[in-house]
Amino acid sequence: MRALILAAGQGTRLGSLTREVPKPMLAVNGRPVLEYIVRWLAWYGMDEVAVNLFHAPDAIVDHFGDGSRFGIRIIYSREPRLLGTAGALRPLAHFLTQPFLLVYGDVLTDFDLRALVAYHFARGASLTLSLVRRPPAGCGIAQLDGSGRLLRFLEKPAEHEQFSDLTNAGILVMAPELIAEVPETAPSDVGRDLIPRLLAAGVPIFGWILPPESYLIDVGTPETYARAQREWPTAAARQFLKERAPRP
Repeated sequence: MRALILAAGQGTRLGSLTREVPKPMLAVNGRPVLEYIVRWLAWYGMDEVAVNLFHAPDAIVDHFGDGSRFGIRIIYSREPRLLGTAGALRPLAHFLTQPFLLVYGDVLTDFDLRALVAYHFARGASLTLSLVRRPPAGCGIAQLDGSGRLLRFLEKPAEHEQFSDLTNAGILVMAPELIAEVPETAPSDVGRDLIPRLLAAGVPIFGWILPPESYLIDVGTPETYARAQREWPTAAARQFLKERAPRP
């Protein structure tokens, strides 16, 4: 299975921290956020990963190279302008030809990736969102039916629009045919544009809720970045940070 890690954003909410550094390259206890993500994917058997680039791209390429020292092959997609979280898929259609993971590049998590992938295939989903129960704060929110199928999704709702505490955790499993639903020219966002379009068309989208013992944080604000410094890595995360640890 392949993955695309979204690493092109400018991280403006982090102010001067990301003026010259991509948000995924911010260090948390000695390693870039993106390195934790790459090692997590490799630990669960991903052997080929794409990373999209825009802001300060050389910082990422210089650190990871072809990915071989992390046990994974990395290719890069340089965007001449920001294409958005869904728009980033279009230039990589030749690479994402089988069901794949889409991973937001500011997320640290230790959950068992195999559980999300198994859930996706067991339900015959075209798209599966990972979801975490927490108060909405700048994230998309979801409503599911009893089978886990997505009924409603709203990206970054205002306080009076909030209808759920299930928030988008930033790791998705997607079928490659969904890339055809992304506009070829205009920037496009997964939560704002693609998911509502797919829901309206009746495409089977499901939500997988993280187990309560799992850890997940996005480092998109100064507050969450500081919190990650205190809490990460977890005991579970230390397993995939071992240089030659056997895969589970």
